[in-house]
Amino acid sequence: MDKIQKLGEMIKNSEHIVFFGGAGVSTESGIPDFRSQDGLYNQKYDYPPEEILSHSFFVRHTEEFYRFYRDKMLYLDAKPNPAHYALARLEKQGKLRAVITQNIDGLHRMAGSNTVLELHGSIYTNYCTECGKRYGIEAITETEGVPRCECGGIIKPDVVLYEEPLDEYITSMAAAYAQSADMFIVGGTSLNVYPAAGFVYQYMGDKLVLINKSKTQIDDRAALVINENIGMVFERLGI
Repeated sequence: MDKIQKLGEMIKNSEHIVFFGGAGVSTESGIPDFRSQDGLYNQKYDYPPEEILSHSFFVRHTEEFYRFYRDKMLYLDAKPNPAHYALARLEKQGKLRAVITQNIDGLHRMAGSNTVLELHGSIYTNYCTECGKRYGIEAITETEGVPRCECGGIIKPDVVLYEEPLDEYITSMAAAYAQSADMFIVGGTSLNVYPAAGFVYQYMGDKLVLINKSKTQIDDRAALVINENIGMVFERLGI
């Protein structure tokens, strides 16, 4: 039995699957991975991307933040790939209980998944830092410079910047899903970004699956490791 077949058998025999995904889930949709050789962190800007995408930079250099954010963080033409669609189908079949994602691109919801825990937020929601009024992505895409609320406050993307904590409700829900899973699939992440990567350690079962192009630090804990593009893996599964 090859690895794809084994994965299919594991899914068939599971009823409470949880998926945890990173940037590699979206690269096949044309969204660049930050940390790969050709990724965002290896391109040249006046400031390092890590600094631009920090809370303190947002506060001090808001206009420069938005110049970078509109140019490099919004991939509105991206479409879900076979991995996104397969996970949505597994949810509809009653097998997949939740998707926990580090991505902010909204592709899991676009593909039809309903229980999506977006650890780092979403580019599709924004809010006024003064009055809290909520805005759609149009508040960013259809404006220039610093977007402003009707009250005069600055509109901020509802994404977690460096120096900002993860949402406590989302993290507690993610931990609960991980602990109750009978199968935990990790895809498209090297598990180097904390605290998000820590949710893998909440899973205590014996059906941990890692699908990533490169090795991870917990390969030896997994029941199955597949070093392939995740979209191709799910496409071959034929779910």
